[in-house]
Amino acid sequence: MKLKTCTASWTSSGPGPSRYLDLYHRTAGDDIAPKLRRYTAGASLWLSSVVLEELYAGAQPRDSRIFERLERDFDKAGRMLVPNLNDWTLAGKLLARLAAKFDYEQIGQARLTNDALLAMSAARRGITIITANERDFGRLAQFHPFRWHVPVG
Repeated sequence: MKLKTCTASWTSSGPGPSRYLDLYHRTAGDDIAPKLRRYTAGASLWLSSVVLEELYAGAQPRDSRIFERLERDFDKAGRMLVPNLNDWTLAGKLLARLAAKFDYEQIGQARLTNDALLAMSAARRGITIITANERDFGRLAQFHPFRWHVPVG
């Protein structure tokens, strides 16, 4: 699959902050971009503010500096993907339709909010989402088109 632009998704059911931290520590603090590119097939790499929030929320205090660097680097490069008002609206409508079809209660909808925001903001920019969360993104894609990909290996 040839990607033009992409953002990685680290959700609660995906690789999580520990996967990023492991990657960071194995590079001994060197530039992590080359390591992340193995997931992106050479495409332009973006960082979603939704993913950044999940990284900070799951980080140990000693690791927050790593995510501060990640945030600074992507912001400086102009590659931060931030949901706008329309993305929030579309995500809410998508979650309501998904809840009706799959009989999700409020807890189930809330669990998918970040994934829906990521999907709607990526769709707006034409960015492909790289994720290990095939089940949830597959369900979201039934209700609104967006590009997503599960890497092999």
